[in-house]
Amino acid sequence: MRLGMLALAAGMFFGVIGGFQFLFPEFLQEFLFTKTRPLHVSLVISSIFLIAIGGIYFYLPRQCRLPLFSVKAVSLHFWIFLVTGLAIIACYLSGQFGGREYFEFPPILSLPIFLTWILFGVNYFNTVRQDTESWPVYYWMWGTGIVFFFITYTEAHLYLIPYFRENMVREIMVQWKSYGALTGSWNMLVYGTALYLATKISGCDKYARSKLAFGLYFLGLFNLMFGWAHHTYLVPSDPWIRSFAYFVSMTELFIFGKIIWDWRSSLEDWQKNRHCNAYRFLIAADIWVFVNLGLALIISVPAFNLFTHGTHITVAHAMGSTIGINMMILLASVFYVIREELPNEVHARCSKQLRSGYLLANLSLAVFFVALILAGIGKGNYDGGSFQEMMLAIRPFLVAFTVSGVTMMIGFWIILWHGFRLMGKIMESDGIAEPLPA
Repeated sequence: MRLGMLALAAGMFFGVIGGFQFLFPEFLQEFLFTKTRPLHVSLVISSIFLIAIGGIYFYLPRQCRLPLFSVKAVSLHFWIFLVTGLAIIACYLSGQFGGREYFEFPPILSLPIFLTWILFGVNYFNTVRQDTESWPVYYWMWGTGIVFFFITYTEAHLYLIPYFRENMVREIMVQWKSYGALTGSWNMLVYGTALYLATKISGCDKYARSKLAFGLYFLGLFNLMFGWAHHTYLVPSDPWIRSFAYFVSMTELFIFGKIIWDWRSSLEDWQKNRHCNAYRFLIAADIWVFVNLGLALIISVPAFNLFTHGTHITVAHAMGSTIGINMMILLASVFYVIREELPNEVHARCSKQLRSGYLLANLSLAVFFVALILAGIGKGNYDGGSFQEMMLAIRPFLVAFTVSGVTMMIGFWIILWHGFRLMGKIMESDGIAEPLPA
């Protein structure tokens, strides 16, 4: 989880650099945008997996009372991930590429990533099978995320086979399909974490075993397999896939938001206060669920998709989902662990600064989100001459986007600094640097 926080802090820094390079192409010209973008994307996505996986490794033995199948495999997983990550960063900085969207590093470095997911999957399923009672929904979501990451990540490498690589339409379809489904796999890990937190904070297990929660799980599974299709309206594909994807896209986020909203209204005041930071981040995620749902409704309609696809509106949807939903849930996980493991007096010292960082991050994200939508509308409506003229027309929105990106980064850095520091205190107090069996 600490490594994930470092990756997120670094990823946001490179994102800000990329924002300035949009406005000023000569800014850090020797450090080309072709490097800053993959650094930003790979680090942020890595942070999602790291914090989610770290939380699972923590919750199973220390709260669910399920001894880990192999503690050594957890340590091996961590070090392979770290060394591979450093190698990927080195490749980006030296200009060595070769992959596709999200993971643009040379494909040889995918092999250790595959290995870590085999370690994780074997460890996870051999751990949770010790629970002989009916599984709560978050066990199913975490397990599904693991399995489908392995499947979709494998599919994402089909471009290495000439049959796919040598046909443009075929490669685009497979690339967008595989990475769209890959997003669904990490959503399973993150949403499972959200439902786990909701259950533990409320002290009531019914949310994780309710029909609505399992309805979300199955919708999320269908969305994982078919929800990517609204990105491929412009590419030849079977019409039924598009129609089914449109239907699924309209339902999953709504049900997820309803679960957390219902959970929120049922909490007693003492429960809110006892886990105040975790609760606060979950509520922010819930708000961003509904905001993104509204945008998703628009961009999933084929007629509007033709207008929005390839504009900053698509970026706004991606950023709102990644930062507003996924990151808020994962930060809730971080501060839930901190609150559970540290005495209240240690936690209380930084509450004021955390609140400031929380407000700054969310308000900046709101400006960031709106600026991207306005820039996308300007780009979609532009009917002038050159691309350069269009960029000048939407420049005010890009300025707002970049400035809000800086303030958002500062807000998150405040949050991440306290989370990183306090988790270090947990490790010191336990005398451990890795999860222990229960």
